[in-house]
Amino acid sequence: MDGDAAVEPEVDSFSLVLPLPYRVAIIIVLGIWAWGLNLHYLHLIKIDVPALIRYPPRQAEHHHHSTYRLASFLSVPLIASLLLFWAVTRGDRQAVLRWQILPQSYLLLLVLCFLLPLKRMSRSGRLHFLRSLKRISLGGLAEVQDGKFGDILLADVLTSYAKVLGDLFVATCMLLDTKTSSTAKPNRGCGGAYLVPLIISIPSMIRLRQCLIEYYRVRRNQSTSSGWGGQHLANALKYFSAFPVIILSALQRGYDPTKSHLSEAGLFRLWMFFVFVNSFYSFYWDVAKDWDLSLFSSSRERNNPEYPWGLRRYRYFHAKEVYYSAIVIDFLLRCTWSFKLSPHLDHFNDLEGGIFLMELLEVLRRWIWIFFRVETEWVRNNRGPATDDVLLGDFAAKLDED
Repeated sequence: MDGDAAVEPEVDSFSLVLPLPYRVAIIIVLGIWAWGLNLHYLHLIKIDVPALIRYPPRQAEHHHHSTYRLASFLSVPLIASLLLFWAVTRGDRQAVLRWQILPQSYLLLLVLCFLLPLKRMSRSGRLHFLRSLKRISLGGLAEVQDGKFGDILLADVLTSYAKVLGDLFVATCMLLDTKTSSTAKPNRGCGGAYLVPLIISIPSMIRLRQCLIEYYRVRRNQSTSSGWGGQHLANALKYFSAFPVIILSALQRGYDPTKSHLSEAGLFRLWMFFVFVNSFYSFYWDVAKDWDLSLFSSSRERNNPEYPWGLRRYRYFHAKEVYYSAIVIDFLLRCTWSFKLSPHLDHFNDLEGGIFLMELLEVLRRWIWIFFRVETEWVRNNRGPATDDVLLGDFAAKLDED
């Protein structure tokens, strides 16, 4: 033989059915559907999301209709591409490796749909999204009157898509690698041991910078009502706590005892400590700061007879069980997501389906979080629903009557 035979890329069982590029596409499209549902339901209970994010009002149709239209437009070719991929590959490993053009073509279509100025595909909404994305990516943060809340909301959503962004890079890197295929088993070391962790950390960097910008704005225009900005520093610390988790994960993935001062077991214990800190700090912030609930407040405030235990006086979601359920779900998924934020976990198992499930669950958690975060912001601006507003319980009752 003239040389060694080329090593064929490995294909795991889950990638035979759903290769990495399709997983990335599915989660992105599901996120658009989820945003449409957020807009739709919040509109039904008279919370004006576009006003909060300073999005221009519309006369012809509601914003959620155009979001649904965009999601539908993206879903049809995705389903068609998947069905065609399954038809031509039929679970054959060689065929899966050979037909990477199908999922990659859809990813290209997905990008073009956001960039091309097509009027019937929620053009104004896409342009608003791209402008906001560009602003926050360059380290900016709009003023309150220009849509600061929208920038913060988008940056928080990006933190939930951190692992998806990493997978998008991996899929692209594998496409450009002549020795493998983007439909093979994901190589999350593609591009080097630390490039994927760096990409995963970018959303937290963006949000951290936003917190620091808010802090310096408060310091520059300090008043009695705004305080000294300590809450923004505390919020920045929350996002900073994600970096040790990501860094220690990368060190575990490429562990070299000759270059490390810690044993592998010690490194793992240190990583577990920071996972615990990040998970519980983030959960506390969700409940106490993002949702303004009194669960972690003083006993007097938590047991105030004017509202259900651990909640708050002004609420648009009338049923207290809705809040309690959201708290429990957020706690469970916060802990799970912190583990899956770690790129080294796939080193210990090849359960690509499990990783995909965790990413889906994080989209679910963020979808739920948005309902309560937007409701909280609306309450802060309007001090609760007016007497003629439809509350969640009232709306459900009306549905039962119809």
